[in-house]
Amino acid sequence: MDTVDFWRFGGTSATFPAPFCVFLKERSPQKTLKPQKRQNLSQRKIAEGDLLLRQPKHCWNRERGRLGRFPECLGSAMGMKKHLMNIMMVISTFCCSAQHGQGCGSVPTPKGEGAVGVLQEPSPGLCSQHRSCRISADSLQDTDPGEGADGSLQLSQALNGLSDRAKEAKEFLVQLRNMVQQIQENSVEFEACLVAQCDALIDALNRRKAQLLSRVNKEHEHKLKVVRDQISHCTVKLRQTTGLMEYCLEVIKENDPSGFLQISDALIRRVHLTEEQWGKGTLTPRMTTDFDLNLDNAPLLQSIHQLDFVQMKVPAPPILQLEECCTHNNSATLSWKQPPLSTVQVEGYILELDDGNGGQFREVYVGKETMCTVDGLHFNSTYSARVKAFNKSGVSPYSKTLVLQTSEVAWFSFDPASAHADIIFSNDNLTVTCNSYDDRVVLGKTGFSKGLHYWELSIDRYDNHPDPAFGVARIDVLKDAMLGKDDKAWAMYVDNNRSWFMHNNSHTNRTEGGITKGATVGVLLDLTRRTLTFSINEDQQGPVAFENLEGLFFPAVSLNRNVQVWVWSGSLEQGVTFPAVGMLSLQ
Repeated sequence: MDTVDFWRFGGTSATFPAPFCVFLKERSPQKTLKPQKRQNLSQRKIAEGDLLLRQPKHCWNRERGRLGRFPECLGSAMGMKKHLMNIMMVISTFCCSAQHGQGCGSVPTPKGEGAVGVLQEPSPGLCSQHRSCRISADSLQDTDPGEGADGSLQLSQALNGLSDRAKEAKEFLVQLRNMVQQIQENSVEFEACLVAQCDALIDALNRRKAQLLSRVNKEHEHKLKVVRDQISHCTVKLRQTTGLMEYCLEVIKENDPSGFLQISDALIRRVHLTEEQWGKGTLTPRMTTDFDLNLDNAPLLQSIHQLDFVQMKVPAPPILQLEECCTHNNSATLSWKQPPLSTVQVEGYILELDDGNGGQFREVYVGKETMCTVDGLHFNSTYSARVKAFNKSGVSPYSKTLVLQTSEVAWFSFDPASAHADIIFSNDNLTVTCNSYDDRVVLGKTGFSKGLHYWELSIDRYDNHPDPAFGVARIDVLKDAMLGKDDKAWAMYVDNNRSWFMHNNSHTNRTEGGITKGATVGVLLDLTRRTLTFSINEDQQGPVAFENLEGLFFPAVSLNRNVQVWVWSGSLEQGVTFPAVGMLSLQ
């Protein structure tokens, strides 16, 4: 069915069957039906069900029941609404006629046979499928003019947005069509490359075939030569034997006994010698007829079966999954993945981390896993992390850099894994005691190498005046002796009256003041100033205990069965005073 432009508005056009040609603006630059002269049109009988509004500057006026020019029907927003109502009625009527025949609704026709320019109002008899169109069209007529103006503005804005989407869709279609062309070109190029590679393999196989055939021919010639030499040798030998036999027969026929006796011994020896010569492998073939060569084609066949495409491109940059990346205390967990549409094979990943001070990146993990936890970072530090993938073809670009902020303060509990077997844990490993009368050592889970850290230990039970020790230690400190007995621990041990500092079994700075049940022992580790200070019940106990501390230190406690302590970490209590320190904030 021939179609023409139905309307062109805001850069958008629609097409409908040729009998329905309604113009809202001036003639479209596209080809349209030429308007007929009025007298010719009046003489033409319009068939029932046809609507022919071919004059480009006229529209159907519902109120006046005739064709009107655009200045009077589109001069206001209300006129636009009325015209849109008529258009919707025409569309719904045509759809009904096209789908259900003439019995569904009636198309507006001119009043009187042969009348021109005056049309009857369409009948409201629409089918249920298109009655909603009629209702929508009637609703346009009853709207207020002010509301119609607002609606026109909203419609214009909506059309502008739709036009932008259509423009984007058009550009996207152009991109897809270009991809189709590029795929075809790449396919032709790849097929040519594949054919060339297979032809090269076939040529190499043919060359190897020629070499193997040459070896077979050499073996063939060698066998023939050996057999022919043996034939020649046997022929000569047989001729000699036959001659000897004939001579012996002639001698036997000789009637002179004396002459026979003279040569008989020599002939007998000659016959025996000839017989022995035939018996020394002379009658055995020197060469077999079989070719002792077997072509070992199994590896080549296996290689041919394994012949497949391999990715010749480096992987795409991995994507860091922010929802799975996190930090806890001084450890960071990072997770990444390949881009969703990437089909390049990846053999492994390289995770890099800087030093927390904006320095150079260093590799902290190389492997196939896509999640890694890095421990031993500095507290209250900012790290940058990035990851890249690699395969046989090379290394991918780096992913986006992820900035990680470690905890400002350390939250930790006691570590059952490194503790002595006599240590008893409770309260989610925050409370410890011992089942032995001897001192046993337990460490905290978190180690410190930088920054300012403070934690407290509350005395939950204190019986018979024991000497528990509190401080810091290396990971390999002795676990079956009092803290400070070796050179791997720096501690303060205290009873109910006084305390001492101890390192490498050296006791210093006896200070009055002890502990009881309910007392609190504070430990301040300042790795910026490299000092260790203690407090009891929020008062500093003695001078600065230890200086020049450097390395990795773990919170540590030694106790026996008469003591039970509870650890609290995370920040510095407001009431604690350390006059000699003067730094209470985290850095």
